[in-house]
Amino acid sequence: MYGGGNMSKIAFLYPGQGSQYVGMAKDLYENNEEAKKYFENIFESIDLDLKETMFNGPEEKLKETKYTQPAIVAMSLVLTRLLEEKGVKADYVAGHSLGEYSAIGATKMLSLEETVKLAVKRGDIMNKVASEVNGTMAAIIGLDSDKINEVLKSIDGVVEAVNYNEPKQTVIAGEIESINKACEALKNAGAKRALVLPVSGPFHSSLMKPAGEELKKYLDTLNFHKGEIKLLANTSLDFIDESESLKEELYKQTFGPVRWVETIEKLKAEGVTEFYEIGPGKVLKGLVKKIDKELNLINIEKIEDLNQI
Repeated sequence: MYGGGNMSKIAFLYPGQGSQYVGMAKDLYENNEEAKKYFENIFESIDLDLKETMFNGPEEKLKETKYTQPAIVAMSLVLTRLLEEKGVKADYVAGHSLGEYSAIGATKMLSLEETVKLAVKRGDIMNKVASEVNGTMAAIIGLDSDKINEVLKSIDGVVEAVNYNEPKQTVIAGEIESINKACEALKNAGAKRALVLPVSGPFHSSLMKPAGEELKKYLDTLNFHKGEIKLLANTSLDFIDESESLKEELYKQTFGPVRWVETIEKLKAEGVTEFYEIGPGKVLKGLVKKIDKELNLINIEKIEDLNQI
């Protein structure tokens, strides 16, 4: 593809919030000794009934941010370790929003347990700040992001493009009233759909800056190492493998955009031809195909996905 097989590179991609489901990772836990050990270490290191909630629900409880975030990160990271034990190694990692935290664990900048603890903390902080600000998010479908940003300039109050998911799908976030006005204006400007999302807050918007400040304090208590793999950051679009840049990225990502389209384009430009989506669901597969249908993506979610490698 790039003039010789050894030029081809691998990227591991990690999904974000919304991909969780009751029973996630149960097959891994029950059928793989290695996986069980990893999960037990994680479950013991946090003060949450995460195992019960992941495997048996109820769904309403798993949907709470404080469970969702560590559940997705834990599953993604155990799958990553199992994949690496099969000899599949990434040249780069990236994750969508919360998925960026799974990517940190994949680089080994933090241990498995500390990465999941960080996800618990992120969930707590974001919950708290979201409950204090009156905001939401909406998905805008069928309109270019440049056009969306142009329309948003004319809307009063806080409303920002925050997730550039695919060329014709962008999520906006901000104050509830401003989001409602923006949805109307964007439909008038040609959007096929403008859907207010069932989320608890205006994530990745400037309204979440207090969450960034609080997260920053917590990051200073963690024990970071040099990364073994480079992480491509959501908000800065930099390749990161050391703690200072990572802390800065995580701080800014709390109230800055997820530039997913550019992330995939940049990985492709670096020579990545094989993408693995690691964790629950197949959301990223859909996005990657919309960004570039040539790219090859393999889902790693269930025990049979690993057995096929």
